[in-house]
Amino acid sequence: MSRPTIGDRLAALRTNAPFTQEQLAERSGISVEVVRKLEQGTRKSARLETLHALARALGVATSELVGDTSEAAARAEPHSRPLSLAEIRRAVAPVRALTGATLGAPTGAPPPPGVLRARLHTIDRAYQRNDYAQALAEMPPLLLDVRAAADIATDEDQPAAYVLLARTLHLAGNLLIQLRAGDLAQTALSEALDAARRCGDQVVAATVIQGMCWLLMRQGRIAEAAELAVVTADEIEPRMRRAQPAELAAWGWVATAASAAYARDNRPDDAAELVDAAAAAAARIGERDLGPGHLIMVGGFDSGRVQMQRVENAAVAGDPGRVLELSTLVPPGPSPLGSSWQRHRLDVAWAHTQLRQYGEATAVLGELRRAAPAWLRHQRYAKDIVQSIKEQRRRAASAELAELSSLLGCDALN
Repeated sequence: MSRPTIGDRLAALRTNAPFTQEQLAERSGISVEVVRKLEQGTRKSARLETLHALARALGVATSELVGDTSEAAARAEPHSRPLSLAEIRRAVAPVRALTGATLGAPTGAPPPPGVLRARLHTIDRAYQRNDYAQALAEMPPLLLDVRAAADIATDEDQPAAYVLLARTLHLAGNLLIQLRAGDLAQTALSEALDAARRCGDQVVAATVIQGMCWLLMRQGRIAEAAELAVVTADEIEPRMRRAQPAELAAWGWVATAASAAYARDNRPDDAAELVDAAAAAAARIGERDLGPGHLIMVGGFDSGRVQMQRVENAAVAGDPGRVLELSTLVPPGPSPLGSSWQRHRLDVAWAHTQLRQYGEATAVLGELRRAAPAWLRHQRYAKDIVQSIKEQRRRAASAELAELSSLLGCDALN
């Protein structure tokens, strides 16, 4: 069932007042057109100042009008960010009183660990299928409950409680990276690493490091990402014959992160060496089960993911022919790791664009638009590819290209 939007809440509160749309517009100083568009759903979000004026006119708290704005954040709508991230910001970076108590923390005993783990895996599945609205709506209450469970855990139960906290914060960090909330993602991942250290779980800690490397590369801190990944890989390098599948996967993820950073730092030989090492780890895992509890990302490390990294490195090196050649060795998708597969397909679209194969590039982007519009809308890489196609094409723009341009917020097609 869909969650009530700002427009739904506004209409209900206005009717309950009761005011007509024109009366509410007059009392609030907001145009009747804005009121009408919000209620009809043709405008999904508004500035905080606008919502405050409407709430004041209705005699309610602004927070009552705002409600759940996760849908707007998932669609990357203008003006949605300060409101839509408020709940997850409270959970990731809670306000503490002078006594150290967390404001807004849940009262009463938290749910049992099994229930919390089930909720985490529900959000993990939503994240991997690009349902950021669901993930963003359900993550804050889960994180608050998981924190509470860790705070009251007995000495015997603390390791498991902190593993769960680390995994929850890791997923929150990944979600925030996708939503381009980098500073908040760094807070989540830093605390996830602290929680992993407290429980002494090296596999969980290493996978968090992989997320941190991804964030650092997004921030342009390439040398730091490479150093962090390589240092971590050296510290946890497994003995291939004796290592458990989860240990191999964690090491492989860090090795691919190091390879990605080296590729971006114009060190192709180092990048190739690391991706070869990651391939050896993936081959060693084979079809073996990683064990219970891990996020989908950890279980998604395999030979196909390593091959996607080879393709990505070729794209970073500016070799479109090599991208298309290597992409033929990637297993047909989509894979369980939605964002990895989709990022790979952007590399393929880029390669087609560079080779002036605009129809092929647009077709790949169109597949992504239909399969993962929420994810695609957050990708600057996709916008750059569409802009390049628009600037270089000689024929009139296709309907597919027009829809892509609209989705990504590109300039009007000429």
